Amino acid sequence: MTFTTISALSPLDGRYASKLATLRPLTSELGYMHRRVQVEVAWFIALSDAGFAEFKPLSPGARTYLLGLVKNFSEADGNAIKEIEKTTNHDVKAVEYWIKSKFEARPELLKASEFVHFACTSEDINNTSHALQLRSSRDVVVLPALDRILFKLREMAHAYADVPMLSRTHGQTASPTTVGKEMANVVVRLNAACERIAAVKILAKMNGAVGNYNAHLSAWPDFDWEAFARKVVETPEPMGLGLSFQPYSIQIEPHDYMAELFDAVARVNTILIDLSRDIWGYVSLGYFKQKLKAGEIGSSTMPHKVNPIDFENAEGNLGLANAVLNHLSAKLPVSRWQRDLTDSTVLRNIGVALGYGVLAYQSLTTGLNKLELNQAALEQDLNNAWEVLAEPIQTVMRRYGVAGAYEKLKEVTRGQRVTPEDLHALIRSLEIPQADKDRLLAMTPATYIGKAAELAKRV
Repeated sequence: MTFTTISALSPLDGRYASKLATLRPLTSELGYMHRRVQVEVAWFIALSDAGFAEFKPLSPGARTYLLGLVKNFSEADGNAIKEIEKTTNHDVKAVEYWIKSKFEARPELLKASEFVHFACTSEDINNTSHALQLRSSRDVVVLPALDRILFKLREMAHAYADVPMLSRTHGQTASPTTVGKEMANVVVRLNAACERIAAVKILAKMNGAVGNYNAHLSAWPDFDWEAFARKVVETPEPMGLGLSFQPYSIQIEPHDYMAELFDAVARVNTILIDLSRDIWGYVSLGYFKQKLKAGEIGSSTMPHKVNPIDFENAEGNLGLANAVLNHLSAKLPVSRWQRDLTDSTVLRNIGVALGYGVLAYQSLTTGLNKLELNQAALEQDLNNAWEVLAEPIQTVMRRYGVAGAYEKLKEVTRGQRVTPEDLHALIRSLEIPQADKDRLLAMTPATYIGKAAELAKRV
C-alpha cells in the first residue's frame, strides 16, 4: 500500500494532517533527527574551543559549514540517516556516521572526526534533542494556540459583560450571572494554567553513560567537564542549546520536568473540556446560535440541524491528548536502575499527545468564532425564572431579623412555578424599611447579577 493521508494509521497524519503542519516538523522522527544533528554539532564545536591541544579551534569556514548542516537539514538528510541505520541498527550512531560522512571533502573536519559524539552516551544526544523538541513545541505551537483561545474568550468576556444569563447549578435554575462573567471565569483559570506551562524549565544533561563523566575524565582527568557540559547546554543557540542544565542523573535525564510539563498541559486540557461541555450546553439551550457555512450539512437526514461539532471534536481530542499525556507523566520518571529502554519508545509519542491537544485547540477556536449570541433566548429563560429572586428577598429579610426568612421563601418557591405577583405580594407584606421594599420590588431576574458585569470587564 502506498502511504497517503487516507492510509495513515493515525488520524493525526491522515484526516487531520494539514491541521498539524506546524507541529509535525518539530515532533516527528525527522524533527528528532534534526535536533540530534544540532546537539552533535554544538558539542563538536564546543570541544574545539575547550583548549585541548589535540583539537584546535575550528576555522570560521568550518563553523559556518557545520551550522549549515543544522540550518539546512532536510527530509533527504533524514532519509540518508535512515539508510545508515539499516546497517547500524542504532539510530544515534547513524546520526554520528552521517555527520562524519559530511566531512569527507573537508580535511580540517576529517582530521577531527573522532571528536564527533566524543565521550557521549546516546542519551546525552537524545535527552537534549527531546528537550529542544519540547521547548519549540511549547513556545511555537502550543502556547500560541492557547493564546488565541484566551484572546477570544477575553473578547467575549468584555463584549457580553452586561448580558444577563440564568445560571444553572445542579442543572436547576440559580442566581443569574452574565455571559461575559462565565467567559471571564475560564479566562482566569486558563491564563493561570498557561503560565504554569510557560514556567516549566526545560532541562538537559550531558554527563555520560551513568551521569558521572566517567569517559570524559578518562581522556582529560584535569578538565572541568561539568562546567563544560553546563556551558554547552545553557549557551544560547546556535552555538549552544539554550536549555537549563540538569546536574544529576542516571544514564537518562530523570524526566521530572517532562512530567511537570505534561501535567500542566493536561490541566489546560481539562479546563477546556469543561469549557467545551458548557458551550455545548449553551448552544443546546439556544443561548448561542452558530454561524452558517454555505454547503455545510449538519445531519444526513435532518436538514435543519446545525450541530456544535467543533466543541464535540475539541472535547474528544482533548480526552485523547490527556490519556497519552497522563501516561507519559506517570511512566517517564520511572526507570530501572541506571536505565532501561522503556522511555525511548514512549517518548516518540510526544507528538501524538501534543498533536491531539493542538487539534482540539483549533476546533475550539473555530467553534468560538462561529458563535452568535441569542439574546432573546437568554431573556426568555430569565423571565421564566422569577424563583431565583427568593435568594435576595430572604437575605434582606434576614438582615432585618425577620424570623423564618429562609423557610418562608422555601414554602413559596421550592418546586413551584413562581410569578412576579407572588413575590411582590410577599415583599409588600414584609416588615422591612420601605427603601428596601422598593429595591426588591424593582428587581428582576435580569437585574439580579451582583458584580458579574464588573468582574467580567476587569478580566
